[in-house]
Amino acid sequence: MEVTLLGTGGPLGLPRPDCSCAVCAVALGADARAATALLVDGTLLLDLTPGAAFAAARAGHSLSGVRQVLLSHPHDGPAVEVPAGLPQPGRVPDGRQLTLLTGHRVRALSMDAPGTGYAVTGPDGQRLLYLPPGAAPAGLDETTETYDMVVGDVVGRPDALARLRLVGAVGPATDVIAVHLDHDVPPGPELRRRLAAAGARTVPDGRTLTVGVYEDVPDVPRRTLVLGGARSGKSVEAERRLEAFPDVLYVATGGARNGDGEWAARVHAHRERRPGSWRTAETCDLVPLLKQDGSALLIDCLSLWLTDAMDSANAWDDAEWAGGGERVLRARVEELTAAVRESRRTVVAVSNEVGSGIVPATPSGRRYRDELGRLNAAFATECEHVLLVVAGQAVALKG
Repeated sequence: MEVTLLGTGGPLGLPRPDCSCAVCAVALGADARAATALLVDGTLLLDLTPGAAFAAARAGHSLSGVRQVLLSHPHDGPAVEVPAGLPQPGRVPDGRQLTLLTGHRVRALSMDAPGTGYAVTGPDGQRLLYLPPGAAPAGLDETTETYDMVVGDVVGRPDALARLRLVGAVGPATDVIAVHLDHDVPPGPELRRRLAAAGARTVPDGRTLTVGVYEDVPDVPRRTLVLGGARSGKSVEAERRLEAFPDVLYVATGGARNGDGEWAARVHAHRERRPGSWRTAETCDLVPLLKQDGSALLIDCLSLWLTDAMDSANAWDDAEWAGGGERVLRARVEELTAAVRESRRTVVAVSNEVGSGIVPATPSGRRYRDELGRLNAAFATECEHVLLVVAGQAVALKG
């Protein structure tokens, strides 16, 4: 089964008409995208968009063989003109199945937002799932078969992928294609980086894909360290890397601080950002978690873990540090990095980058700065991917 993406952009396209944002300003050439529409084996058109016939011609196809046009979501603005020879577009009621004379079977799936998803099974048995913008499947269960290709709003609804992965509808060999791309994320390297973290990719308008091809599926890094200064956006970046995966364990190393209103507000903001399906563990005992098999871990953060480790070793005191505290702390760090090296879990860890600022005025402050630098370097050595976040922008240092 072949799928030609006549467009891969949001409903208004990219750049949006009359939009002066920074993303729209640079969405030119290969980064410009028409509204999303899919041509399946030249016979089924999913979503009718302005200029569909010209888009097909540019891709080397014709719409003359289209026998069914299905819409996935309400279209705002004036009605789209139906090119001569095309059947009138319609929508399949949720739960109903449509069988085409060409041997394609199309089943309509209910969504949690306005729109309809379509599961298409080709004559060769390959399975494609197409999701509308801003929507995720509703009512999935574990009897769902694995799709060979999923095409949907990965940027806007990464939780849709998490739901599909939870029931096995998306597996390791599923090719996940991001469409409905709008001006939420800068195009080019930043878009590709975010999609790769979700195990997805995007292609230019007009590209024809063969359902079931495996070699283009991105390899999700198993261990990632996200560094950054205060309020740099490092925690948001770390959370973003796992929001397309189900059953994430969020490991909060800061604990509770009774009577500290500012700390309580920070904790609340973090909790509100996280998907409701994530679990939370408040602990600095990271080694047992890393040694266990299980769901992905998000550790936030190593800086607070180091504070706890230095407390345990009484490393703030100069005499204790010289008398054995240094050896105790280094052993703790070596134990942690060894556990990261051997862990089979997907791990994303957050840490502060404090070595580029003012030199602390106290010996204990300088000691903490130095030890955090050593910890970050040792942890990064065990990671396939390391990011530095500055002013909300992530720069890849490794991987």
